[in-house]
Amino acid sequence: MKIQSLLVASLAVAILSCNNSSNESASSTDSTNKNQNKVGITETPFGNHEGQAITEYTLTNGNGMQLSIINYGGTITKLTAPDKNGTMGDVVLGYDSLSGYLQKGNPYFGALIGRYGNRIGKAQFTLDGKTYNLDKNDGANSLHGGFKGYDKVVWTAEKQGDNSLKLTYHSKDGEGGYPGNLDITVVYTLEADNSIKIDYTATTDKATPVNLTNHAYYNLSAGTDSTILDHELQLSADKYTPVDAGLIPTGKIADVKGSAFDFTTSKPIGRDIAQVKGGYDHNWVLNKNGNSLEKIGTLYHPKSGRVMDVYTTEPGIQFYSGNFLDGTLTNTKGGAKYVKHAALCLETQHFPDSPNKPNFPNTILKPGETYKTTTVYKFSTK
Repeated sequence: MKIQSLLVASLAVAILSCNNSSNESASSTDSTNKNQNKVGITETPFGNHEGQAITEYTLTNGNGMQLSIINYGGTITKLTAPDKNGTMGDVVLGYDSLSGYLQKGNPYFGALIGRYGNRIGKAQFTLDGKTYNLDKNDGANSLHGGFKGYDKVVWTAEKQGDNSLKLTYHSKDGEGGYPGNLDITVVYTLEADNSIKIDYTATTDKATPVNLTNHAYYNLSAGTDSTILDHELQLSADKYTPVDAGLIPTGKIADVKGSAFDFTTSKPIGRDIAQVKGGYDHNWVLNKNGNSLEKIGTLYHPKSGRVMDVYTTEPGIQFYSGNFLDGTLTNTKGGAKYVKHAALCLETQHFPDSPNKPNFPNTILKPGETYKTTTVYKFSTK
C-alpha cells in the first residue's frame, strides 16, 4: 500500500510539473507573440553615411506585419506579410546592411525616387523658353533624378503616432540640373488592415517637373521562388506607352488588346514575357477618373496565397519585371542570388519623358501649387 501511495504521489507531482511547464511555455509563447505584435515604431542604428547617422525605423501593426524604412533614400528595407497559412515572410528585395545600399550598381531597391521618377529623353527639357540639361546617368538619358537622386540622400525622419513615419528633404535649385528649390514630404503609414500607404507632397519656388514614386522590388513568395514569372498580375489599363530602344516613350499611346501588354484580366507574368524584347519595363495608362484614389491592379502568388492590391491617385504605373538583375549583387539579404526576374516593381507615376511629350499628362509644378499624390499597397490572402 505504501509503495502504491508513493507511486500515486509521484505521478501527481509529475503531472503537476508537466502542467506547470506547459503553462510556462504557453505563457512564454503568448508573451513572444504579444511582443511581436506590439503596435508601434522601433529604431535601430543602421550605420553612417557622410557623417550622418542612418536609422532603420520598423513599424508594426496589430497583426504582426512589419514595415522597415531607413532614412537613407527613404528606403523600404523590409516588408513582412502573411501567407495563406499565416506565416510571415519578407516580400521585398534588399540588403542586410547599409553597405549594400551604398554599393555601385544598387538598382534602387526600395528607395524613394525623384526629382523625376523614370526617364527623361536626351537628359534635357525646355520650360518657359529655357532648356535645362540634366545628369546623363542612363546612356544619353536621365533616369530617376540623375547621379544623386532622392534615393541617395539622407532624409529627415520623424515618427508620427505609432504607425506613420514622416520623411522630409529640401532639394536645392539646380540639383541634378532641375530648376527650383523643392521641399518634399513623404509619409509612410502601416495600416491595421495590412496596407502600406505612401503620401507624397511637394512645393517649389520655380516651375519644375516633379514625378515621385517608390522603387520597391516585390516577390510575394518571400524568397521561396527565385523569380516572379509565376506571379499573376492584373492591371486596369487598356493602353500603354510604347518605347524606343532607349526605353523612352515614342509619344504614342497604344491599345494593349491582343498584345503581350494586355493585363486587363489576371495572367501569369511569364506567359507572354518572351514576346517583349528585354522584358517588361513600360508605363501603363490607367483607366481612372482624374486624381481620385482607385484600385488599379492586383498581384497574386498562387503558392503562398499572398495578394497585393494597388491603389493610386496617379495616371500611370511602371511595371518593371526585374530584367537587369543578373545574380551578381553582393550583400543581399541572407546572401540570396537575385537573378533575372527575381522580383518586379509597380511604380505609380506620371508618364516617363512627360516634359518632352505635350500630349502626356502635365508634370510641371509651379510656385503656389502643391504636388500631392497617394499610393496604397494592400496585402491579403486567398
